[in-house]
Amino acid sequence: MSATPAQAVDDINSKRLRDAVTVNGILSHERVLQRVANQNNGTRASGLPGYAASAAYVKQVLKQSGYKVKEQTFEFPFYQELAPAQLSQVSPTPTTYNTVTYDFSGSGDVTGTVVPTNDILVPPTPTPSSTSGCEASDFAPAPAGPSIALIQRGTCFFELKAANAQAAGYDAVIFMNEGQPGRDALFHGSMNRPFTIPGVGLSFADGAALYQQTQAGTVTAHVVTSTESSNRPTTNVIADSPGGDPNKVVVVGAHLDSVVPGPGINDNGSGTATILEIAKQISALKIKPRQKLRFAFWGAEEAGLLGSEHYVDTLPATELAKIYANLNFDMVGSPNYVRFVYDGDGSATGTAGPAGSAQIEEIFGKYFAGQGLATDPTAFDGRSDYGPFIAVGIPAGGLFSGAEGVKTPAQAAVYGGTAGVAYDPCYHQACDDINNLNVKALAELGDGAAHAVLTLALTKSGFFPDGSRAAARSAQNYDFDHRGSQAVR
Repeated sequence: MSATPAQAVDDINSKRLRDAVTVNGILSHERVLQRVANQNNGTRASGLPGYAASAAYVKQVLKQSGYKVKEQTFEFPFYQELAPAQLSQVSPTPTTYNTVTYDFSGSGDVTGTVVPTNDILVPPTPTPSSTSGCEASDFAPAPAGPSIALIQRGTCFFELKAANAQAAGYDAVIFMNEGQPGRDALFHGSMNRPFTIPGVGLSFADGAALYQQTQAGTVTAHVVTSTESSNRPTTNVIADSPGGDPNKVVVVGAHLDSVVPGPGINDNGSGTATILEIAKQISALKIKPRQKLRFAFWGAEEAGLLGSEHYVDTLPATELAKIYANLNFDMVGSPNYVRFVYDGDGSATGTAGPAGSAQIEEIFGKYFAGQGLATDPTAFDGRSDYGPFIAVGIPAGGLFSGAEGVKTPAQAAVYGGTAGVAYDPCYHQACDDINNLNVKALAELGDGAAHAVLTLALTKSGFFPDGSRAAARSAQNYDFDHRGSQAVR
């Protein structure tokens, strides 16, 4: 697509703030978050004590820095896997499969007949097109006795596929991948809400072999899952600067929670610590923002962007209209990092943010170019807390150092590091600890974050050709395959 040239906001000299926001300052917060995890079974996940302790620390720092701080409490569906899933074929060919539990699967131990939907595509079509399980009519009535539905990935959300299977009387579901390149490996998805029936995954090759056996006769399989789901309270921590125009609010956000299996010191202790240090140093330097700054530390991001979604959904329309922009910082210290900038104008990835997002992208682009540092674009793909903001037309942007994606040889030539290895090999694992940080990434992306926050806080010019700082807002349909880290279809 062709991009409309962005009209940049005015240039702001951010050196004083950047000099104050140091790696040591960022790491001082990270060490506290690590200690919190150490004291709470290695996790800071929403709904668990480690999250509450993390929120208490963030509140303390912000209050001591003079911000007006509040906690916004909400309930969310807490989920954790208690033991790895098991999936095996009992007959006619005893086979043990590599599998994963789908998020929000129910707990269960089911031995039953495997029944595929009536529209599984083996071999797969050249491009994704499977609608397996998307309609109630895709399922034959469940046979007598326990039964397990075999469903192919594609088109609609796993939640709908599972709901249709459960309504047809099935006791468990197996989701096989669709089969195209990049959609053929064992895939970990999310059923998006708590279910009572087990849900597990298979690679396309294993799923296709299982499907072919069902075409030749009765196949019996055994599925075991052990999970916990319950509604639990958690919080967002919201801090407003004492000064700045309350009718022009810049929301600077990072999610505060980790996943259950680990301490989350890069994901997203790095974003949390960076914006916390920026907030602290803006206060220490007595910088008076022209726009009001609102630092937001979101809860339950790892459960599907639920904290930022709750904030946007419950904000009165009159208050929503005052939000000038959203900056999002989710992972800025990845060990094998790239300097990713959200592609606000959509020129590289095809998905633009709302009007004003191109100008935010340009703030980062001009800053890094001025430092002689390359950047790569990253898509608005629904994987972080900008999602609820762009859905209601608020311009957004931010930085990202990479997660489970693999660094390319071209990126290694530009950024260093190791080609063929994930940007963060400890993504969503117990090893995402204080040793899982690249201090060079923290320095470079921390400076970029500080520059963008200060630029939007102090700018006098507008995002738009008429000189205004706001554009007409309208809800937009961003139909993403992810809700945060959860793949939902």
